[in-house]
This record gives sequence, C-alpha cells and structure tokens, in this order.
Amino acid sequence: MKTILLLLIGSLLSFNSFGQSQAAMNQQADVAYQKADQELNRVYQQIFKEYRTQTAFLQSLKTAQKLWLQFRDAEMKARYPAANSLVEYGSFFPVCYSNGLEELTKARTKQLRLWLTGIPEGDMCNGSVKVAAGN
Repeated sequence: MKTILLLLIGSLLSFNSFGQSQAAMNQQADVAYQKADQELNRVYQQIFKEYRTQTAFLQSLKTAQKLWLQFRDAEMKARYPAANSLVEYGSFFPVCYSNGLEELTKARTKQLRLWLTGIPEGDMCNGSVKVAAGN
C-alpha cells in the first residue's frame, strides 16, 4: 500500500512539474515563430547576395515577398476572423496564432530556398532558379 501511495504522489509531483503556464506556452510558440521568421529573412537576404546582378528577378522577388506577407496576414485573418480573438477562440489562441504563422513561414522559406539550392540540370522550367551544384 505504501508503494502505491508513494508512486501516486511521485507521479502527481512529476506531472505538476512538467505543466506549463499559458503565458509560457504563448511565449514558446512565439519564440518558435520568431525563429522561423529569422530563417526566412536569412534565406531571403542570401538570395539577394547570390543573385545580386539579376535586378529584374530581384525586383520581382521583392514584389512576390510583399504579396506573400499580405497573403500570410489575410490567411491568418481567415483562420481567426473574430474581432476579439481571445474571447472567441479562448486563452490558447496566441499559441494557435503563432503556430499558424510558423507553419506558413516555414512553407515560404522552403519555397525561397529553391533559389539557393537550385534545380536539376535539364529542367526546362527553371526560369530564374539556378541549376543545382553537382549537376
């Protein structure tokens, strides 16, 4: 009986110690989004360095990125359209919102990274994307 009681107390204590406050979860989700956003900006700046002589492409990329930012914001507004999001979606809303931003940002980074990694030689639709090294 003592063993069961000790196991029960131990499991309750360990469960409680791993619990996070809502504020901590909000912050953790925001940090993850900020990290994804920093990576997107790093990739974007690297493209500008590698393609610095291709001014028409860079101007088009600037336009595309500006429109992507508008899309991202509109997408998040479509997911969470309520005027008072905390009331409508609850206290977990900041986590959900940050997770959505992170998801969209990582997808955009993957798209942009194509200009850095390139595509296989022989792909006739490469456009402004360089041919991958080693091909």
